[in-house]
Amino acid sequence: MADWTMARVQDRLELAADVFAQMPAVRPQGYFNSWPEYFHSFADQVGQEPRMRRPLPSPRMITEAEEAMLWLRWLEKDDARIVWLRANRTPWKKIGWEIGLSRPAASRHWEYGLAVIVWRLNGRVPSSKRSKRFVIENADRLSRKIVL
Repeated sequence: MADWTMARVQDRLELAADVFAQMPAVRPQGYFNSWPEYFHSFADQVGQEPRMRRPLPSPRMITEAEEAMLWLRWLEKDDARIVWLRANRTPWKKIGWEIGLSRPAASRHWEYGLAVIVWRLNGRVPSSKRSKRFVIENADRLSRKIVL
């Protein structure tokens, strides 16, 4: 696929975060519950709303989520953390406190991280001599001519 954009990458990372949130919790070996299963009688259930369970993600969704997680290897540690926190829909204020950056600086790191992923997915590697602004502005234009 040679037509990755920043919006598509962002959507894919958000989907990956949702998939990992739906996965069952990891428990230590030997974990068990000694309490017996409680079965509610009909009288207990009268007037209660049914509890709906979300279905587990499909194997394809899990594979795509794992692939999206591997994209974060291409980023610096702080940029990858900001991109992943944002994919989990963490508010900017909390991201700023955790990373130690202002909101505009965290936003610039997030945009740059998405842009680097787009460049790499489209088969290009941004030069280290280029500015972050150049990488961000040309990320969605990779299938077209890059403006110098």
